[in-house]
Amino acid sequence: MYVSVGSGSNDAEGMGRLSGTSLQNFIADHPLGATWGNETDRADVLTFDPQGKHKQIFATGIRNCVGMAVAPDGTLWCSTNERDDLGNDLPPDYITRVRAGAFYGWPWYYIGGNEDPHHRGERPDLKDKVAIPDVLIEAHSASLGMTIYDGSQFPADYRGNIFAAQHGSWSRSKRTGYKIIRLIMKDGAPTGEYEDFVTGFVINDTTVWGRPVGKDGALLISEDGSGTIWPVLFRPLAVDPVAMRHLV
Repeated sequence: MYVSVGSGSNDAEGMGRLSGTSLQNFIADHPLGATWGNETDRADVLTFDPQGKHKQIFATGIRNCVGMAVAPDGTLWCSTNERDDLGNDLPPDYITRVRAGAFYGWPWYYIGGNEDPHHRGERPDLKDKVAIPDVLIEAHSASLGMTIYDGSQFPADYRGNIFAAQHGSWSRSKRTGYKIIRLIMKDGAPTGEYEDFVTGFVINDTTVWGRPVGKDGALLISEDGSGTIWPVLFRPLAVDPVAMRHLV
């Protein structure tokens, strides 16, 4: 059983340097304790047995794995909300396969070895140990719920694709998010690209009427701007053979 626990702060403000320099020990023992206080066992994906016992850390350094989904092959995916206060365009949010024992950088680094200026020089030993996510999302898009499409209502090309609901964020001068995106996959693996799937919730830079939260099945989208659940269905276009002859 996977359990995502988000960070207790934006950027571990005032945390200081973690004792020890071994990433292996950091992931295996997670020695946060009094040093980390409110961040103990946070910014992690934890695992438990079906009885809720035998807690272990599966992956760490993920600020907030809000959306989680397990692919048919057992791969765990997370849609992640990154930290604020680094500007409009940093750091990117991301959606990624989560690997056992991986460290994704929070709070010292983001997207590989890019150092967070709030923690400059604190953990140079971790710079080369940060896992790089699969798909980078425009900063402050705030992806929430996600699902791996396994239905039959959409065309066959959509099976195995990932859909994610982007809630949008206050932490950006020009709005982004407020839509459903579809991750582009090839041979079951992400290409690193995504496309807009459902849009139209933004009226202008100051007003939105919908904030997508989650989706399910065929596809149901919940959004908490107007408190509505929207169904998305595939309807094949009817072809008029007489009209088509005029196009030939």
